[in-house]
Amino acid sequence: FFPLGRASLAMRTEICNFSGFKIYPGHGSRLIRTDMKTFTFINGKSKASFLFKRNPRKIAWTQIYRRLHKKGTTEEAAKKKTRKTQKVQRAIVGASLEIIKAKRTQKPEVRAAAREAALREVKERKKAQKAQKTKTTATKAAAPKAAAKAAKAEQKPKTAQKGAGKGGR
Repeated sequence: FFPLGRASLAMRTEICNFSGFKIYPGHGSRLIRTDMKTFTFINGKSKASFLFKRNPRKIAWTQIYRRLHKKGTTEEAAKKKTRKTQKVQRAIVGASLEIIKAKRTQKPEVRAAAREAALREVKERKKAQKAQKTKTTATKAAAPKAAAKAAKAEQKPKTAQKGAGKGGR
């Protein structure tokens, strides 16, 4: 008795204990076990299957089976686009971006020549260090060894404390 159309009423639906379907008011049947646990079923087929102790996960028409085997979820299957990561060139502490780009575009011959020059420089430096080392060792060998002996004799030998044991506890 609504003069301006039907008012929307929230209907209280139940869910079938076997199939998982919605049961609207006035439909279905209820089973109450001796332990006072109630079960609602949408129809005789689901009630009989429940009483035969069939597994609803293995029966294809039940909601539980459909959920487990991902049936009827086609509209949700739209894949989300993944963004590709973009590479960004940044300047490093020692070199600006222009220097890095110039080195990247350098020809291999130029790079090889630079490497050889660097190796040559390292070798020359090592040679110079070796020559200087030989000079210093020659001067040290010429120094009198008697001075070293005198210094050693000056140092007093350490004596063990009287009454102190050799160790242990």
